[in-house]
Amino acid sequence: MAELSISRRTRRTPFTDRVIAAGVKGWTVYNHMLLPTHFGDVAAECRHLKTAVQVWDVACERQVEVRGPDAARLVQMLTPRDLRGVHPGRCLYTPMVDETGGMLNDPVTLKLAEDRWWISIADSDLLLWVKGLAYGFRLEVDVTEPDVSPLAVQGPLAETLMARVFGERVRDIRFFRFDLFDFRGRELVIARSGYSKQGGFEIYVDGADIGPALWDALFAAGADLDVRAGCPNLIERIESGLLSYGNDMTRENTPHECGLGRFCDTATAIGCVGRDALLRVASEGPVRQIRSLAISGPPLAPCADVWPVHAGGRAVGRVTSCAWSPDFETNVAIGMIRMTHWDDGTEVTVETPEGARRATVRERPFN
Repeated sequence: MAELSISRRTRRTPFTDRVIAAGVKGWTVYNHMLLPTHFGDVAAECRHLKTAVQVWDVACERQVEVRGPDAARLVQMLTPRDLRGVHPGRCLYTPMVDETGGMLNDPVTLKLAEDRWWISIADSDLLLWVKGLAYGFRLEVDVTEPDVSPLAVQGPLAETLMARVFGERVRDIRFFRFDLFDFRGRELVIARSGYSKQGGFEIYVDGADIGPALWDALFAAGADLDVRAGCPNLIERIESGLLSYGNDMTRENTPHECGLGRFCDTATAIGCVGRDALLRVASEGPVRQIRSLAISGPPLAPCADVWPVHAGGRAVGRVTSCAWSPDFETNVAIGMIRMTHWDDGTEVTVETPEGARRATVRERPFN
């Protein structure tokens, strides 16, 4: 198997040495950083995630910090979600679009203060777009990438582990809210969020120097909880309908096509640069949209490329993510499907590398 050559252009994280020591078996590159993909058995890791607790190195979720008197104005320019009335301490899932309404990223945005925001980005160079808007509109704001590296604690025992390290007050954090907690004299943002549906937290580690110590503290405190190193799990992600920017959606898609219309307040999000384009989309409705699919037959390998979807001899979509689910005993998938065939229960054919397979469209995710 060909190896991935690593240079200074592919950045290590504060936790890379700990991840290697834990036996990582696969990597990908995400925001120019290393991101673990598995530790040898994705299915076993999925089962462990659903029953215990894992610590994930997701430092690749880089922060775009927007700070200054025009910070709120600039962040609103990025998203069709209405940010008026949002108080510090909130996390918001915020589709971000260009002037055509095309998706540029789907980050979680944290409001730290009236004049300070963190945009915790998926895999794209959103920093450059934000800096371009700030410069082009002559806004009084600084746009930077701070030395902040998220560490996720996910799974049903995550709260127990976090309380042991950060105290009982961590249990009071509500979903998609955050608060500040001390770790060895460093004040850290901790949010109840994460890239799984199993529950958990994301710790925004401010300063690479304390990363290894925090990793070690979590593992020492969770030895009896069967805490393990993990990473975003492909099977659990697809079962849960969690989208991957760059895989399931790109700049060619609008938020409405991605099933994210509920996160758009286009009529009232005054200032969003893609607002006019999205108003037209909202009035007309999308002609295609992301759906979950169950693909029949024996286990399929994950998608290395898109798989065409046909019905009645014509193209009606494409599958972008796929994995075998032991829990549901089928190949679970995510794909973009045309409106003529996106209803729940619709039968289609997916052209996989193993040949044509029957598939059933699902209106809702498996999980």
